[in-house]
Amino acid sequence: MYMKDEGKIWLATGDERVYLNPSMANRHGLIAGATGTGKTVTLKVIAESFSDLGVPVFVADIKGDLTGMCQPGAENKHIRRSIDTMHIENFDYCSYPVRFFDVYGKNGHPVRTTISEMGPELIARLLGLNDTQSGVLRIIFRIADDKGMLLLDLKDLRSMLQYVGDNANEFKLTYGNVSPQTVGSIQRALLTLEDEGGDVYFGEPSLELADWFDWDAEGRGVMNILECQELFQHPLLYSTFLLWMLSELYEMLPEAGDLDKPKIAFFFDEAHLLFNDAPKALIEKVEQVVRLIRSKGVSVWFISQNPSDVPETVLSQIGNRVQHALRAYTPNEQKALRYAARSFRANEKFDTERVLQELATGEALVSVLDEKGVPTVVERAGILPPRSSMNAVEPEAVQAAIFSSPLRDKYAQVVDRESAYEILTAAHAEAQAQAEEEQKQLAEEQAQLQQEKEMTELEKQRLKLEKEKEKLAAEREKLSQKAKRTTTSSGRKKTTVMEKTINSAANTIGREIGKKLIRGILGNLK
Repeated sequence: MYMKDEGKIWLATGDERVYLNPSMANRHGLIAGATGTGKTVTLKVIAESFSDLGVPVFVADIKGDLTGMCQPGAENKHIRRSIDTMHIENFDYCSYPVRFFDVYGKNGHPVRTTISEMGPELIARLLGLNDTQSGVLRIIFRIADDKGMLLLDLKDLRSMLQYVGDNANEFKLTYGNVSPQTVGSIQRALLTLEDEGGDVYFGEPSLELADWFDWDAEGRGVMNILECQELFQHPLLYSTFLLWMLSELYEMLPEAGDLDKPKIAFFFDEAHLLFNDAPKALIEKVEQVVRLIRSKGVSVWFISQNPSDVPETVLSQIGNRVQHALRAYTPNEQKALRYAARSFRANEKFDTERVLQELATGEALVSVLDEKGVPTVVERAGILPPRSSMNAVEPEAVQAAIFSSPLRDKYAQVVDRESAYEILTAAHAEAQAQAEEEQKQLAEEQAQLQQEKEMTELEKQRLKLEKEKEKLAAEREKLSQKAKRTTTSSGRKKTTVMEKTINSAANTIGREIGKKLIRGILGNLK
């Protein structure tokens, strides 16, 4: 163990030994340096020291070489030289308790979260939305929260967008204007994310960060390693997920005040991705989280190539710094070099700016906070060697660790419970069925009205025919009486021209009326 002098962490050795005070570790740290200068070794040494101290660790593994922490290291000439020159006694190689996580679920327990848990700010950044679109997305989340509809996965968010867009006038007075054009832009961004495989990032069971807080039988903190080789191919997704994890830690942990050691150490590799093209409002929130999370016992370590990659508002919150060599070939690189040199408390023994360009691999300029929280004078020192393997392990070893993990069953199966998509789909189906029923009733009512109209016309025709029949009967009676009075002696009545005309007219009318009746009735029946 690198534990010397009343529990301090032995980190490096120069003219003197450099110790990291665990009680000051929650003032956060920075590991910087050009590619190939030893940042990964420094990360491993500090992470191993925290684990030995009983502090659980989270670390993002971008290159895949941190998997070796589950196996003991092996001696080589470089490690032997460090052991001898730093006079490390009783150095032993060992493995560490490790759990692997992977957003894609291939080389670790699946890491999922829900849309609701990630929230509108981070989702907007993930989708690359502008200020107007981000504002509409916040409205979408607010309406979903007010209506008690969970947004668990992408189909939930897509359904909610469609629902709010279709009912924009209903929500305008309470929540603000939601234009169809903006909704369409967000929907297209969702399609792009889904085409990149984004449907696997969101869902349940969501990662519970409480599972990171675990220890082995010897009391060493568990190393929670997030496999990021594939995730890192999508830098925006990588940085957004790690920022979500950090914010979840902040929300989950209670205030702890000053502690003898952190509750957990969080290593954010390639930290510059967090701030690239980030809006000012997001950077301010990151600075706020970094500033406040230390009182909850979280030690955050940013790993990047240059201190200037981290905004000054965030950098000002960092008390412990390990600066590996920098290269300065261009004017911008020379400016960054001067910036890095001036961030240290000067040492009279050397020129910090010059030494930064001369450091060998494994060497660094180190400054930490003392017991009073004051930065120590910068020291040129060699970083101690790690005790676990420097090499990536075989995939079979990773799968064996996953299979034997107590978290395997918890995160293996995807759960799709009722959420916004199911609620809105059921409501849409019910509304459609109701609309079809109303349409059917309307058709029946219209048919009934048409039938009643046709029956009314038929009744009018019948009454008219009855009157015509009565009139004809009266005319016939008059003709009959006249015929009796003018009958000849032979007793045979002759049909007069008038009678023939009336009879012909009557017959014609009767036939026409009969035709109308038959046509009307059949028409109605049909």
